[in-house]
Amino acid sequence: MAGEWREMTVGEIVAPVRNGLVGGPFGSNLVSRDYVPAGVPVIRGQNMGARWVAGEFAFVSDAKAETLDANIARPGDIVFTQRGTLGQVSVVPEVPYGRYVVSQSQMKLTVNRELADPLFFYYVFSSLEQRDYIRQNTIQTGVPHTNLGILRGTPVPLPPLPEQCAIAHILGTLDDKIELNRRMNETLEAMARALFKSWFVDFDPVRAKTEGRDPGLPKPLADLFPDRFEDSELGEIPAGWRVGNVGELSMLSRDGINPGEFPNEAFDHFSIPAFDEGQKPKSELGSTIKSNKFVVPPDAVLLSKLNPRIPRIWFPVVRDNHRAVCSTEFLVTLPRTGISREFLYSFLSSEAFADVFEMLVTGTSGSHQRVRPEGLLGMDAVIPTESVIHQFTKVTRPMLARVAHARVESSVLANLRDTLLPKLISGELRVQAADDFVQEATA
Repeated sequence: MAGEWREMTVGEIVAPVRNGLVGGPFGSNLVSRDYVPAGVPVIRGQNMGARWVAGEFAFVSDAKAETLDANIARPGDIVFTQRGTLGQVSVVPEVPYGRYVVSQSQMKLTVNRELADPLFFYYVFSSLEQRDYIRQNTIQTGVPHTNLGILRGTPVPLPPLPEQCAIAHILGTLDDKIELNRRMNETLEAMARALFKSWFVDFDPVRAKTEGRDPGLPKPLADLFPDRFEDSELGEIPAGWRVGNVGELSMLSRDGINPGEFPNEAFDHFSIPAFDEGQKPKSELGSTIKSNKFVVPPDAVLLSKLNPRIPRIWFPVVRDNHRAVCSTEFLVTLPRTGISREFLYSFLSSEAFADVFEMLVTGTSGSHQRVRPEGLLGMDAVIPTESVIHQFTKVTRPMLARVAHARVESSVLANLRDTLLPKLISGELRVQAADDFVQEATA
């Protein structure tokens, strides 16, 4: 640790205010019947785990919040999980709310701003070292948990305040870029889904033409859509389109591999947990992958057959220099001739598809329901003309390519952040050297 740095405890950096370090309310003081549609948000476990407290909140009334004044968190406070997913930490943001109620499963720290920067200490508690400390000091009686006493006595590094702020700025710059990519991806994916729904579910251009309205498309594109509907077993569909099945849009690849036979080779592993953690495949040695996997071709779209009520549709980026494999819980779908990967991905991502796909499950256990591959291929589908599919692909290909690029970029930035974090908060790497890395990565 750098010479001018000190080691203190959390208790020594608490702000000299009432309830600077406090847990949630007593159980009976906050129960589900206290929740109302709007008011003061309650911080629960599902609002934790990222840099900022966020997500879908439960609310209590202003009057109820007044009775829980001791358990209020305000912008700049740091919130820790006390029971549940131990190690979660987040900071209360400046907007959109001025105060929050901390739930029974959380603890709140208000730092002394003359000593400590909240974002610096968010990163301190995001480090593997601090998470290990929490795990090693967990109370195992009953539900594993920690408490205020353990948190108060937790040792933390304390560099000079300007250096804390500089470190938080460097790491925050990487997180800002990752968050910007996430928001951009949400927008682009929503645009692609909306276009698919308009053209291939609601048939908006055809409907406009049948009603004598301008479809709002350039004439060469509008001319590709018919001006009437015709009856089919699925109801009215655009004239010239037809009813088929998913097997006419895609085929399944079942090429398998046992990565354990290549123990020293690094594979990009597309797993269910990796999808849930931000759609970032993990690079793993074959020796650590214990069962057979499917090979992921470059033109594949991965569709989880496990618990389809939780949609998991992956548009994977397969690197030239790494073999890619995926969990056998994924169906490896490949577009047929005349069908683009972008169209197939959008089709599988649509709500109309999800509604039917979810009905094909087998098994009674809620956590182990699956769809049989032949069930997918046999699903009814409206088959558009290839010319319309081509135009859809032309519009959405750059969108989805940008999404894929941003995910790869965010993965690189997250790896850089996770590499710099322990070195910066220990003083092993100084701010200026780290800033050079960040400037290069975010340029």
